Amino acid sequence: MENLGFGLQLMIVGMCTVFLILGIVIQLGKGMIAVINKVAPAEESAPKKQTAPASAPIDAATRAVLEAAVQQLTGGKGRLSNVKKL
Repeated sequence: MENLGFGLQLMIVGMCTVFLILGIVIQLGKGMIAVINKVAPAEESAPKKQTAPASAPIDAATRAVLEAAVQQLTGGKGRLSNVKKL
């Protein structure tokens, strides 16, 4: 019975130690993030140049299907003006 009590005591001390150390690590991480955000602001990235790929024109049947789908989805208020393959 003596060993069981000592084992439980050791387990409790170990779990408390781990909890305390993890709390310290979390607080240090939050502090470091705050300091870095103040000292080194985020860099602005250059906008990416988008080049329009040469796409083949769509055939009349595909365009008719797309126009019908737009008309149905918008209740007759929409209009198909341009088709681009993404």
